[in-house]
Amino acid sequence: MSARDDILAFAHIGDLHLTVADGDNARDFLAIADQIGEAEGLDFVFLPGDNADNGTPAQYALVRQGLDRLRLPVHVITGDHDMEGGGLDAFHDGLGVPRLPYAVDVSGIRCLFLDICGPGSGGPDFRLGAEQRAWLEAELRAGEREGLDCALFMHSYPADLKGAGEAEAVGRLVFSSRVRLVEMGHTHYNELANDGRTIYAATRSTGQVEEGPVGYAIVAVDRGVVAWRFKELSRPWPFVMVTAPADRRLAHDDAHVVEGSVEIRAVVFGPARIAACEFSIDGSPWRAMGRAEGDRRFGARVDWPAGARRLTVRVTDAEGGTDEDVVEPAAELGARPTSKGIGSDADAVGAWPEKGLVGTQLGPNRNGRHW
Repeated sequence: MSARDDILAFAHIGDLHLTVADGDNARDFLAIADQIGEAEGLDFVFLPGDNADNGTPAQYALVRQGLDRLRLPVHVITGDHDMEGGGLDAFHDGLGVPRLPYAVDVSGIRCLFLDICGPGSGGPDFRLGAEQRAWLEAELRAGEREGLDCALFMHSYPADLKGAGEAEAVGRLVFSSRVRLVEMGHTHYNELANDGRTIYAATRSTGQVEEGPVGYAIVAVDRGVVAWRFKELSRPWPFVMVTAPADRRLAHDDAHVVEGSVEIRAVVFGPARIAACEFSIDGSPWRAMGRAEGDRRFGARVDWPAGARRLTVRVTDAEGGTDEDVVEPAAELGARPTSKGIGSDADAVGAWPEKGLVGTQLGPNRNGRHW
């Protein structure tokens, strides 16, 4: 377990679909790896499957080149394209990553990494299988006993599972547990969904970009609050993300409602020293945020004004670079949503341009809208 603090923060590089060394996605992957390497404060990097477009050894060699440039721990899971060769031997031989499933505790959060493309015999599979499903249930029960929040890493929404009864069973299992976040690829577009208990987050493909510019997501779980923001590769540092209070679209607990004395927290990434971190509520004068020794977060405590709606955090680094992030905190009890379809995109929050959510849902998958 990480002893750094009580926030999990990681980078999610969307489905690579690597084919050849001179492809745009191969170059973008290396550039993303190098950029992530410039910033301190992340726990790990996550690759959500569909790493090699055809699952060949040559394509995994390209994936390995990018992984070798990352200084952080990397967690790589499987996707349906990784099974195109009829099995996962090339995946494991080429990448040398741990066998799935496995669990790692990071910053007080149990991170569970799943293979939903291995139990079958090749091609699109989308099944957990009885053994892995039992493992998942046992890990979630153990997390409950130990009082640990959990984050689940899988290639797609649970609703996409094709094993007999798996879609509903896994969706219900997640909904009834302490899973705060389900982190996914597969969609090819950025999407966030909130079923009132758990946040589902999918990040835009790197190799088959259906919407907007290439980039990657920065994700955090801060004392049960989920924060998510997409960083375009071309956007310079610094990069700030408000981690508390929760935005109303991602609030999933009545404790996320702002009232009275409220703690504001934010994480900042970039290679240069941060000269200032400040906050403003509904356009009020900027006020300074500080950072305690050993804490990745800047913070401040404020009496939340009645009727206030918008919190902005602004950072400036020593080289003059600036960035802002905005949230709209939940202002009333009972504001969290009621699920329209547990474990699926039925609870998608829609477009949210400030976070990098276009809301187009353009993609070739079950949930995608075609052109």
